[in-house]
Amino acid sequence: MNFDLSQEHQMIRKTMKEFADKVVAPGAIERDRTKAFPKEIFKQLADMGMMGLPFSEEYGGAGADTISFAIVTEELSRACASTGITYSAHISLGGAPLNLFGTEEQKHKYLTPICTGETFGAFGLTEPNAGSDAGGTQTRAVEDGDDFVINGSKVYITNASYAKHLAITAITGEVDGKKEISAIIVPTDAEGFTVIDNYEKMGLNASNTTELVLENVRVPKENLLGKRGEGFRQFLVTLDGGRIGIGAMAVGIAQAAFDRALRYSKERKQFGKPLSDFQITQFKLADMAMKIELARTMVYKAAWLKDQGRPFSKEASMCKLYASEIAMQIADQAVQIHGGYGYMKEYEVERYMRDAKLCEIGEGTSEVQRMVIARLIGC
Repeated sequence: MNFDLSQEHQMIRKTMKEFADKVVAPGAIERDRTKAFPKEIFKQLADMGMMGLPFSEEYGGAGADTISFAIVTEELSRACASTGITYSAHISLGGAPLNLFGTEEQKHKYLTPICTGETFGAFGLTEPNAGSDAGGTQTRAVEDGDDFVINGSKVYITNASYAKHLAITAITGEVDGKKEISAIIVPTDAEGFTVIDNYEKMGLNASNTTELVLENVRVPKENLLGKRGEGFRQFLVTLDGGRIGIGAMAVGIAQAAFDRALRYSKERKQFGKPLSDFQITQFKLADMAMKIELARTMVYKAAWLKDQGRPFSKEASMCKLYASEIAMQIADQAVQIHGGYGYMKEYEVERYMRDAKLCEIGEGTSEVQRMVIARLIGC
């Protein structure tokens, strides 16, 4: 077993760490306050060839692997989790379904602009009555000649305000009394398609989270993504990859919280000596470091399995579940180590706590991850 990163991975980590520290981190507090979407940062990431990182060069990507994607997501999230989740969703929810299930024509038409950064990637799955129970989809696509006419709504959709198109799930009929759910590519400028961006969120304030309303939206049948009736299976496969992204994002947040807590504990003096000299603080920091190491290793294992073409669903759920829960724990302890200062926005650790919570919810809640893991271990 070799736990060393390859030279390519080390170079990507070094490049992204420097970029995150110099470009992403300085404006993170202000973006959180003003809810300003980091468009300029993503223009630079596009220039760096990062927006299509794991996709083929044929479509404008960089031909890198899932471990590289995890590294970039972690480093961006360490500096600004809003930027991290935007990137993760762009790749794993926006680009991946097109790459996995699209025809060559669809890939050139829809994946290429995602890879070049011309548009952001997004995926329309969650509905008001279909969150953890994604099979409860109510959006419908009815055939009308050579078109589908789509009616329904989606909620909590990342990046849609900046996407020119996205795949959505919709009911296209019934088979043996069960819903036939398919995935369909829909241009966001289609008549009857409305993107609403007015959520007041707990955290990740600089990311774009939207509601989609589709009223008699007409798209050609050629926009069907993959095989008809396989939309449910497709989004399960998509979510497996997305969970690696959320795991990496959680590791980045946890690392940021730990770094702040460690630095503060060395600077802050109480009873005549630094907090880091007290065993109770040392034990907190030791536990934090241990959990981050375990979470990162689990994320890399899931990414490695995916890159090897091996089954990785269980490991993806495990890494997402563990990393998201330890991110919340570590952010909580970072606030505690800071004491009263930790409650103040200028010290940033409270932002890590607010941002980390989404990792326990998005791409399948912690409860859903335990259901998935239980099924895959034979329960």
